[in-house]
Amino acid sequence: MKKFLLTLLVALGALSAAAQAEKPFTIPEVNGWMPAEGTFATTGRVVYPKKDAAALHVAAALVKDAKALMGIDLVPVTGRTRPGDIVLRSGEVQTLGQEGYQIRIGEQAELVAPTETGLYWATRTLLQMMEQTSGHLLPRGTVTDRPQYAHRGFSIDVARKFIPMSYLRSLVKIMGYHKMNVLQVHLNDNGYKQYFGNDWQRTPSAFRLECDTYPGLTARDGSYTKQEFRDLQALARENGVEIIPEIDVPAHSLAFTHYRPSLGSERYGADHLDLGNPEVYTFLDSLFAEYIGGTNPVFQGPRVCIGTDEYSNAEQKVVEQFRAFTDHYIRYVESFGKTAVVWGALTHAKGTTPVKADGVLMNCWYNGYAQPQDMKEQGYKLVSIPDGAVYIVPAAGYYYDYLNTEWLYDHWTPANIGGVQFAEGDSAVVGGMFAVWNDHAGNGISTKDIHHRVMPALQVLAAKCWSGKGVTIPYNVWETDRHILSEAPGVNELGRPVALQLDRRNPHDTLLALPAVKPGDTLALGEIGWDYSVSFTVDARPEARGTVLFENPSAKFFLADPVEGKVGFARDGYLNTFNYRLPAGQRVRLTVQGTNKLVRLMVDDRVVDELKPITLTTANDDKLFTLPQDPAIATADGAVQAWPTTVYREGSKMYYQRTLVFPLRHAGRFASTVTGLQVLNYIP
Repeated sequence: MKKFLLTLLVALGALSAAAQAEKPFTIPEVNGWMPAEGTFATTGRVVYPKKDAAALHVAAALVKDAKALMGIDLVPVTGRTRPGDIVLRSGEVQTLGQEGYQIRIGEQAELVAPTETGLYWATRTLLQMMEQTSGHLLPRGTVTDRPQYAHRGFSIDVARKFIPMSYLRSLVKIMGYHKMNVLQVHLNDNGYKQYFGNDWQRTPSAFRLECDTYPGLTARDGSYTKQEFRDLQALARENGVEIIPEIDVPAHSLAFTHYRPSLGSERYGADHLDLGNPEVYTFLDSLFAEYIGGTNPVFQGPRVCIGTDEYSNAEQKVVEQFRAFTDHYIRYVESFGKTAVVWGALTHAKGTTPVKADGVLMNCWYNGYAQPQDMKEQGYKLVSIPDGAVYIVPAAGYYYDYLNTEWLYDHWTPANIGGVQFAEGDSAVVGGMFAVWNDHAGNGISTKDIHHRVMPALQVLAAKCWSGKGVTIPYNVWETDRHILSEAPGVNELGRPVALQLDRRNPHDTLLALPAVKPGDTLALGEIGWDYSVSFTVDARPEARGTVLFENPSAKFFLADPVEGKVGFARDGYLNTFNYRLPAGQRVRLTVQGTNKLVRLMVDDRVVDELKPITLTTANDDKLFTLPQDPAIATADGAVQAWPTTVYREGSKMYYQRTLVFPLRHAGRFASTVTGLQVLNYIP
């Protein structure tokens, strides 16, 4: 018996040692980990040198985020350290570059870095490690970490699908928590005319910023004020993220030609600016100056994207005009002290007119438009954003609906640009990005739909842009464990209440059970993301059209929708209804089940309707389909998503989406009696 116990103790000791030796799970993965014996528990003090301004700023962020993430109270102090302290110091380990850091966990947890940025990234690693353990214990050991690539980004199209500012503010926090440091915001664009009768006048377009130079240019269905955009950039900086604003010209410019038709090209289409028209330069010079000029510019960061993608190359004359245009706006942006960012197009637009390369950042998205090796030889710094690997076009049927994260994790790094392989560490390749393009304006996609696609993409790009080929965790383990981490301190856009629980690998649970819901109640749960099941009993009384059962800033769930009085929901300006009305005077048990593909309504355990994607296609102008949306339904930010709704042309398909992240925060004003609310984060 003693021999058995001794063997068991040795085995347990070996398991404990192996657990301690295992690298802590974080996204991105830390480059170096040297384990030591034991664990560390903080006393709650965050200590920094009195004259270390960088450490002071980072300490304040750590205290705030630890409270938001885990509910723990840390206290920033200066002075002598003692066991159990978290200690921050900048100006050390200079060999780790601008973003590197070291965490030494022993009697204290010491976070040291050459710069404030590196020290901030160290706190992200610390928080990710702490949130995974009961009591927020840390394994003792030393983390040594630095990124492989300086540019780790995401480009989001807010033009063809208005994205509320509230989401962009969440997004920069999420990016910062994963050490993703560049968010490019695509501020203008337009739909495809084949969906709108091949008529440019009916094709939707948008420019999303408040504009004083050209009153009326700003989109009416959703926009950002200048101050909102400045505030977003300030918040991004606090989270280690740079905002690169993008005004996309001279293609994708229908918003400008809708505003001033004389700017458009008769030969190449109204979404192309007429590069032979001097008025184009006058218009755009004034537009750019409004945002990058003055003592408090709207575009506050060091870089501005001027677009330059997908312009026609049908004639050499227009190619040379395009090259001259590109060179002009590179230099024009630089005259305001900014660095220009362009979409690669100079293989597509090959010519003799010189285009400045020195100091210019190029997004390499398709090798037919910009051959990466040629662009390197011309002197451009390259961002790897190959469309065939990292383009998400939600529910479009081409590119990716969700990225192939397994392939990216196992095979891709930013050094691979559309199959052209650079050496890891090649100085011409500054990093990588992925993109969301909302090509199909009016296809019912919600911000929640987009976010569900963004999260796995963001996490895998964070891993590969930070570590390159250095990732060591097998993909199947990484894919399981990535769900353990919160999105960011205080952020839960996925609607995962399980993010508040320690055991996230066993998420099936009853999240909320209430005997009754009264009009005007505020519920503890704000929303529930996919997959879910929400059930409640209704003793139905006559309800006025527009009667809300539950709502939050993102969505409304109706007992009687505002148009037909059916059970339904609205989000992002779209109204979707089930083929069901509450039967006044009867008691029914309703169950709503939702996934990222459909919403199902069950009455007394019987399915009465399922709202799945609708494939829209019409053969000619006589067969039209009006999308089921109500322009009176406002988005979270008060804007109305009111795109034209007619789909034409044989072979042109649009996949209209009808999903719902179920809102729960506030009960509406209803006449019926609602009892027995049960919320599950799975579908039985």
